[in-house]
Amino acid sequence: MAAGEPGYLGGFYFRFLPQRTFSSLSTREITSRLRQWSMLGRIQAQAFSFDQTFQPYQKDDFVMAFFKDPNVIPNLQLLSDSSGQWTTLGTEVKNIEAINVPCTQLSMSFFQRLYDENIVRESGHIVKCLDSFCDPFLVSDELRKVLLMEDSEKYEVFSPLERDEFLFRLFKHLCLGGSLCQYEDMLKPYLETAKLIYKDLVSVRKHPRTKEIQITSSVFKVKAYDSAGVCYPSAKEHEQTFSYFVVDPIKRHVNVLYHCYGVGEMA
Repeated sequence: MAAGEPGYLGGFYFRFLPQRTFSSLSTREITSRLRQWSMLGRIQAQAFSFDQTFQPYQKDDFVMAFFKDPNVIPNLQLLSDSSGQWTTLGTEVKNIEAINVPCTQLSMSFFQRLYDENIVRESGHIVKCLDSFCDPFLVSDELRKVLLMEDSEKYEVFSPLERDEFLFRLFKHLCLGGSLCQYEDMLKPYLETAKLIYKDLVSVRKHPRTKEIQITSSVFKVKAYDSAGVCYPSAKEHEQTFSYFVVDPIKRHVNVLYHCYGVGEMA
């Protein structure tokens, strides 16, 4: 098969799965939170299936084949920089970047230290602090200090490896939100929403012999480039603009979680 024809890269072919919906982003309670965090209408998950055995070392071939696939090109959604409307890629991908994101956490006890370190009170209230800026984010509480301010004494509560975990990344993305994000006073909405999205995207199974729960998904943070530069998730780069590919090698599904930083839908 000639280079440039779909399917030649690593032999992966894809199918869009419109029937696979993600309740973690669409229930009434979550929708209302995403609206408050200025992410509603700018965050989306989509599922695609693929037809070959997947090994994590094949990630670059896999992601390149994805962006070249004729079933992906008309279905993969992103927000247009110019119109702010949902659209499809409309440009030829020349290059990709797929960064491994560790995904090992099986419990929300990962965040217990926020209570232990007095970042959050026993009642669940986030401890406030004097306002400062960590461009472009307003830091008005101890939680945002932990997330953003490397010189803060509490920053080391999470190690660099733990901060790289997919669960931590989801939690941080939700806490920081979109450009008109209204922060929560309580920790619970962030934890609950992160847990629901994580469980919706990531696959687990019981080990047949040990009966231990294992995560089977591989997670990659993805960018795509056309001849002009970055074209996906957006030509405008921002810490809160992202796309994660969550690959289930057993079901042969890939869940794509996308967000583009900006002003979310209002009431």
